[in-house]
Amino acid sequence: MRRWGADRARARFSELLREAEDAPQLVTVRGRPTAVVLSTRTYERLTGRKPSLVEFLNASPLAGVRLELDRDRSFPREVCLGLPD
Repeated sequence: MRRWGADRARARFSELLREAEDAPQLVTVRGRPTAVVLSTRTYERLTGRKPSLVEFLNASPLAGVRLELDRDRSFPREVCLGLPD
């Protein structure tokens, strides 16, 4: 990520915007990171709507596959917790 001092970013704003199309640009004030300039494409990718879990699972290539699972129907074993009667 390229660093821009605030004065330089102000003086070369058009260049800063062109550079932001390729990669995020860090703007500093007195050497301290203050802002990041992103392309609209990057911003929308980062903040766009994410699918719900149901939508994600329905979009899976395995959606609609029927699983045949066998369940052990025997009684569970008895467990002694060491507690007094």
